[in-house]
Amino acid sequence: MKTKAVRLYGKNDLRMEEFELGQIKDDEILAHIISDSICMSSYKASIQGPDHKRVPNDVGVNPVIIGHEFCGEIIEVGSRWADQFKPGSKFSIQPALNLERDPFAAPGYTFPKIGGNATYIIIPGEVMQQDCLLNYEGDAYFYGSLAEPMSCIVGAFHANYHTKGGSYVHDMGIKEGGNMAILAGVGPMGLGAIDYAIHCSRRPSFLVVTDINEERLKRASEIYTVEEALENGVILKYINTADIENPDEYLVSLIDSDGYDDVFVFAPVKPVIEQGDAILGKDGCLNFFAGPTNKEFKAEFNFYNVHYNSTHIVGTSGGNTDDMRESLKMMENSLINPAAMITHIGGLDSVIDTTLNLPKIPGGKKLIYTNIEMELTAIGDFREKGKNDELFDKLAGIVENNNNLWCVEAEKYLLDNAKKI
Repeated sequence: MKTKAVRLYGKNDLRMEEFELGQIKDDEILAHIISDSICMSSYKASIQGPDHKRVPNDVGVNPVIIGHEFCGEIIEVGSRWADQFKPGSKFSIQPALNLERDPFAAPGYTFPKIGGNATYIIIPGEVMQQDCLLNYEGDAYFYGSLAEPMSCIVGAFHANYHTKGGSYVHDMGIKEGGNMAILAGVGPMGLGAIDYAIHCSRRPSFLVVTDINEERLKRASEIYTVEEALENGVILKYINTADIENPDEYLVSLIDSDGYDDVFVFAPVKPVIEQGDAILGKDGCLNFFAGPTNKEFKAEFNFYNVHYNSTHIVGTSGGNTDDMRESLKMMENSLINPAAMITHIGGLDSVIDTTLNLPKIPGGKKLIYTNIEMELTAIGDFREKGKNDELFDKLAGIVENNNNLWCVEAEKYLLDNAKKI
């Protein structure tokens, strides 16, 4: 079986190539990739090359396939796994392997025959033994690709904790029925957090989402409405803090207590972190979700409140396999719809430029369909491109009828009609 894939050879050295995968072993699985969403982590690995902790030192002679947010279909199953997996089944991958030989090894960074930006892959025995191949029964492949970023959000909610006087046992998870704030919260991951907060089984009773971009706040409010949140028992408010004289006091004034139980910070910005600290109530938990690139990044924290009000902070990076399963199950049951994360669509031929220039491309998730040729295109540009291209004209009509969100119908039309790679 031959595959076409984007492989990493070194710093800023990505190449799309066709090569032979070979026959699978008894403990391996052959799979067909359909979709992969590009993560900022792939950009970091691509510009750092072997200096990245997950990329092998010999990548120049043994290149790896990039991409770790992928979904596809199982083609052939090695005998060891024949009772557990079947050809024709959809799947997603949990990339955090935690191998004993290399705790940083992960699909999309480390392996020569498995990664999301490929047409076909071989899933190695090491991945299988870690229980990281997950069955997925949803309608759309792109949801399977978004299961990994959604699992990061799920994991963050589970990682928050609260305490009880006289006990050293932490009550894990957000405070059910409590007050929650999501700060700088209308980027792609923030949108996923809003979705999860109002649809998960352990919800706050009050949720405030802040940002300083009015356009993005308005769009968020159109996707996750206050009416829908209320139907799920959550009072939801969107607040632009840019023009508020004292935003800390204002945010606390919205609730009937001295501060928030759970605060999530979605931007690595010192004033935002310090605002999160300032609005914490007694036993409040601040989750620093946003990952900084500066190793010396710091912010002030009120340690008087740490001592006397039991405020505390956690940081999460990624989710575990159970978080992935929860994400997949909620999408299968239409409980969450992370399509709001996606702002651009492209084919395998757009991966290299997109990955190497990712910080310069505005918007949210860039979703790649690995078996087609297509220039990376913003969903908002479909209508303009549709003036000269029937494919984009049809896609524009589909997404406009779906609140301008990518959807199952759009995916099916694209896969049926786009030029094959």
